[in-house]
Amino acid sequence: MKWAAPHILYWLLALPAAAWLGFFLLRRRLAALGRVVEPSLFSLLIPRWNPGRLRLRLFLRLLAVGFLVLAFARPQWGFHWEDVRRRGLDILVVFDTSRSMMASDIKPSRLQQAKWGVQDLLRHLHGDRIGLIPFAGSSLLQCPLTIDYAAFAMTLEDVYSGIIPRGGTAISQALRTAIDSFPEDGTADRVILLITDGEDHEGNPLSLLPELKEKGIRVYAIGIGTLEGEMVPGSDGQGAYFKDRQGQVVKTALREDVLQQLALGTGGTYVRSAAGDTGLERVFQESINSLKRSEQESRSAKIYEERFVWFILAAWLLLAGEALLADRARRSTEVPT
Repeated sequence: MKWAAPHILYWLLALPAAAWLGFFLLRRRLAALGRVVEPSLFSLLIPRWNPGRLRLRLFLRLLAVGFLVLAFARPQWGFHWEDVRRRGLDILVVFDTSRSMMASDIKPSRLQQAKWGVQDLLRHLHGDRIGLIPFAGSSLLQCPLTIDYAAFAMTLEDVYSGIIPRGGTAISQALRTAIDSFPEDGTADRVILLITDGEDHEGNPLSLLPELKEKGIRVYAIGIGTLEGEMVPGSDGQGAYFKDRQGQVVKTALREDVLQQLALGTGGTYVRSAAGDTGLERVFQESINSLKRSEQESRSAKIYEERFVWFILAAWLLLAGEALLADRARRSTEVPT
């Protein structure tokens, strides 16, 4: 036997306390009755009255509650095999890890806020394949498309600014890596989740628009940062803030134009992040979730048989018995005329 909702079983721990309270109140009730009516007169005033019947009724109620708790825990035994067909999208997260993503205009940093947003997004994926491409001055496919969300989450956790040795930001090169990472076959819509502050130091991402549209790849861009911008934190030896070769403090701000054009040009969406809300979940629920999903694979799954009905039936019989017992008790108190 297995339980589909084993946490419900903890409610059984409350039954002993409920039983103690129930019998304690019943004893107080009988004691109060004994103070009003002399016990020797019970048989005269209430013919065939039996206090044991009250205790039995209480016991049946408690037992019925116990069976209901077991039913809510969804007991299962026995199983059958069933073909399960998975339908889903192919989603590649193209993640900016350049130095500017360490700016703190989005607390605690742009990079950390983006990682939290992707982690929250995983809760909404059911059968969709997801992969990860971190980028800075170059890019790499760190996690190929997979439905192993736990493995993806572990890979995401290892992302940090500097994971790509080459500095700078090359959005077009990252998009090229994503395009080449999608499988050629398949009829599902393909999605690129581009998470960046929009700074781009080489290439022209818009030159990839014709190829993206031809291959049916939609770009959903998430702009991380603020328009006002923030200083870039310095590394060891750089002081409080990062400085360029002329010794000037580098300030980074969100650049939206290219991101908006990439998204709109491929039928996607652009969203500017805010403190505590990257916008990823909103984009998924309002746009990505409605895209066409194709059958990715078919496999046999072991489906356990639900048996909670038997426990509900047992509880119903106990309550019915308690009601009939109470009915007999009422008839036994009638005095013949």
